[in-house]
Amino acid sequence: MPDDFRKTSDPEKGKLQSYLKYSGLAFQMLLVLGIAAYAGMRLDAYVSNKNPWFTIVFMLLGVIGSIYKIIVSVMK
Repeated sequence: MPDDFRKTSDPEKGKLQSYLKYSGLAFQMLLVLGIAAYAGMRLDAYVSNKNPWFTIVFMLLGVIGSIYKIIVSVMK
């Protein structure tokens, strides 16, 4: 059976799938930001920067990448 037929016949299952999809995206975003912050702090410590430039750049790239991923996922 097509997937869209199952979604229309059981609306509760469709709601649960949407919830799981978007909560998974939230956890993925948190993981990406955590890794970006950790990598930036380690690199700043290694290079002995006075200001946390690598952390700032990695976090910005993580936010931009995560927002792009969410937009692409919502458009599907």
